[in-house]
Amino acid sequence: MLRPLFIAVCTAALLVPPAPQVPPQPQILILGTFHMANPGRDVHNMEADDVLSQKRQAEMAELLDVLERFGPTKVAVESAVGSRTVGERYRAYRAGDYTLTRNETDQIGLRLAAALDLDTVYPVDVDGEFPFYRVQNWAVANERQEAFDSLQAETGAAVARQGEYLRTHTLLETLARMNSDSAAAAGVASYYGFVPFGQPYEYAGPDLLARWFERNVRIYHNIRALVDSPDDRILVLYGAGHLGWLRQNVRDDPAVDLRTLGDLMGV
Repeated sequence: MLRPLFIAVCTAALLVPPAPQVPPQPQILILGTFHMANPGRDVHNMEADDVLSQKRQAEMAELLDVLERFGPTKVAVESAVGSRTVGERYRAYRAGDYTLTRNETDQIGLRLAAALDLDTVYPVDVDGEFPFYRVQNWAVANERQEAFDSLQAETGAAVARQGEYLRTHTLLETLARMNSDSAAAAGVASYYGFVPFGQPYEYAGPDLLARWFERNVRIYHNIRALVDSPDDRILVLYGAGHLGWLRQNVRDDPAVDLRTLGDLMGV
């Protein structure tokens, strides 16, 4: 004979409504990379060997195989938003009329999109002010040049270490290191070194940080504008200096889910 207490517990359990199903959300993966064609446009530039060499091309195939695990529905790249150039190159590449350059947009963005039979590749970049020399000039005028030079030496050394790592590791290993949580956090933290360079009414360092944040959140606006389905999985290919900032935007946005290269590699 069942006891009344047991019956009451079972009845109560039957009355508890099932947990609501969480609807799927768009997923965004930011892939930070070094500039494979060595354009030399940054304050500190990492030297990369020839990505078109037989060795690096085999490693590129390995990297693309891992990125395909994400199943991107769209690929966004660091090219001026509204520009037709990337889309035209992509169509020409698929038609056999364009030879890929060393640029990471070509080597990763165009190749990945073609492998997945996507319609196009999306440019999402927006330029912005980066008042580096304003900060440097303030440091010189206010006897802070030694501190400014020390900050730049630290950044330069970090970039050099990345280059040294690449020389003895594969592309996938290098990008896994560059896209680790610790590397993304360190990249953001490095910009806060500019904050002390200024004074009331001349906030040179803080203004540089504000302009960098402004540029990245505008880029993120262009990325979010690509979302038109809860099933979207957008892979964004960008210079590693943007990685932590764009990840922060994705992480703080409740309408989307953040994915990482580490997720795909199981680390």
